[in-house]
Amino acid sequence: EGPFVYLSLIGTVAESDNIFASLCKYSFHADARWLYSDPTIVSLEILTVVLDSLLALILIYAIIKEKYYRHFIQITLCVCELYGGWMTFCPDWLIGSPNLNTSNWLYLWVYLVFFNGIWIVIPGLLLWQSWLGLKQMYHENSNTKK
Repeated sequence: EGPFVYLSLIGTVAESDNIFASLCKYSFHADARWLYSDPTIVSLEILTVVLDSLLALILIYAIIKEKYYRHFIQITLCVCELYGGWMTFCPDWLIGSPNLNTSNWLYLWVYLVFFNGIWIVIPGLLLWQSWLGLKQMYHENSNTKK
């Protein structure tokens, strides 16, 4: 998302001809808002690049060092990702999806459903993992107090 944010702040992906734009242009045909730097998408991606990147680094550290705040950071990051996915697509769905190219099998099932589905499934699984981890910590803590 970093190159997309950069390209959007200096123009649009569609207007750019550097290597990052070239790599993105094909897949962005599935959702035209990415090609033309839709303000909602750019706003969400700025938040993702800044906040989510920082949270991901903190989470990696917390996992490696087995910090007590690991699940809090993991839950926060997962909720950010799910919220970002919702805010990316819901506004377009509400107006009839004029920016989503669903006429092409590849764009619909690979780029829109599969690749965006990953950003729902993985955070969902990590939320479940945190739920189980917090539940286990609670039971261990309550058993030691007995």
